[in-house]
Amino acid sequence: MKNSFPEMFHLNGRVAVVTGAAQGMGQASALALSQAGADVVLVDRNLAGAEATAAQIHSWNGRTLVCATDVSDPASIRDLFRQVDKTFGRVDFLGNIAGDGVLARPEDLTLEELQKVLQNLVVGRFIMCQEAGKRMLQQGRGSIMNIGSLASNTALGRGHIAYSMAMGAVIQMTRELSTEWSCRGVRVNAVLPAQVINPSLEARIAQDPALKQRFLNGIPAGRLGEPKDIMGLVLLLASDASEWITGALIPMDGGNMAMNAGGTPGHQAKPVQSFRAESGKN
Repeated sequence: MKNSFPEMFHLNGRVAVVTGAAQGMGQASALALSQAGADVVLVDRNLAGAEATAAQIHSWNGRTLVCATDVSDPASIRDLFRQVDKTFGRVDFLGNIAGDGVLARPEDLTLEELQKVLQNLVVGRFIMCQEAGKRMLQQGRGSIMNIGSLASNTALGRGHIAYSMAMGAVIQMTRELSTEWSCRGVRVNAVLPAQVINPSLEARIAQDPALKQRFLNGIPAGRLGEPKDIMGLVLLLASDASEWITGALIPMDGGNMAMNAGGTPGHQAKPVQSFRAESGKN
């Protein structure tokens, strides 16, 4: 048992498709998968960024395919998988990470903006799952990791309505695909991050410095997420170590979802004092 345990995480001979591979969680996922032995398809509209990720992988002799795919466009996605078929001939893991949102108050959100977000985060992600899933079903095995959000099952406010609607659909898609495909060897799970540092988030914090503390007030772990935080999870979900985990919604949030909306992280708590415990009044 001692000698076989690491084998559960080995990905030698497997092919992983990762969207958003130019930066952030997509890049971190791609690097982790390659280090574990997988061949990695690096998907991003930012071709220069994806090629920079590929250069890191090539430094340890890993194999890659770089594709500048628009993951909101079904035709572009289908072309991507034809390239994967030609280059590698199989798909063992999909990291469904990339996708754009928009911030707008509900009363100001245009139909066009809503449709664009749903196309990016729901339709595009479904087509990615569908194309990868067809190949995995033929193989009789495979794993899909959809990236959702805390907004998948809680409300964020702050103009997130389109994003939250889309992310809610992502977790239901995950559950349905898992229910349909698990008996045929294809596992489908979702990771639900809290705020993870990326260029977009850094720009928002630069415009509103108070935003960072507002986020931290809801994170008991006391820090924002970093792209590297997904590396262990992606290896777990891509490997045989998680062969009986499917349909799961896995928070990656520093304790945010576990904390009551009116809760106070331990590092902000006041000294111990007595109070009368009445439900909903503390």
